[in-house]
Amino acid sequence: MPKKLFVIGVGPGSPKYVTDIAKEAVRKSQYVVGYKYTLSTIEGSIDRRRQQVLEVTMKSQEEVYQNVYAKMKDGEYCIVPFTGDVNFSESEVVDRLLEIFGDDNVQIIPGISSIQVAAAKSRVPTDKAHIVTFHVTGDIEQKKKDLVQAVKDGKSVILLPRPWPRDLSKHFMQSDIAKFLRENGIDTTKLKAWAFEHLTTEKETTFRGSVKDLEGKEFSDLSAMVIDQVKRQTYLEF
Repeated sequence: MPKKLFVIGVGPGSPKYVTDIAKEAVRKSQYVVGYKYTLSTIEGSIDRRRQQVLEVTMKSQEEVYQNVYAKMKDGEYCIVPFTGDVNFSESEVVDRLLEIFGDDNVQIIPGISSIQVAAAKSRVPTDKAHIVTFHVTGDIEQKKKDLVQAVKDGKSVILLPRPWPRDLSKHFMQSDIAKFLRENGIDTTKLKAWAFEHLTTEKETTFRGSVKDLEGKEFSDLSAMVIDQVKRQTYLEF
């Protein structure tokens, strides 16, 4: 039996948002590899007496993944947890793990994304919104153009901003987004906005106001934003 990997989403931060199937995968694994924040979310399911737990950073992750794979015996399981839903904003890491372990040896378990929680709290349904993540390492210029077009088309937007403190030219957080929209012809004074930080945790905060009001404000790396242009329609209208 080959070496196996679980790639799981563990929700926005609260252990209450970790699914039962994700907890089962954690308990089944001999190796648990993840970022500090994500590991803290599943701490209650980890048994450090029998499991090897390894914390990674952006700089160390490749070396750690390779070392763990080399250490693993056939038939053993490793788990890599991701904040939110593993299928949203984490594709470049997942693609690398698929290369290391092989597609047939990787099981991807979805989780609850902060996008979903932000949609619920703002009452902006995902089926009526433009959904986008800027929390990626690749080029985002087309995504930025699509954002402007979505707003001009009257659509609501639910998004994850991009923190990049080491290179502010790549930084695209709430304040940057507000300025970008204004500079591209959007009247941001009349555009309703929400900004959520640390969703589902004790540190959760909520901003509600106009997009214009976001200019100059700083938010956590762990945040989501909603541009609310929703027009409610009930089944009675059809």
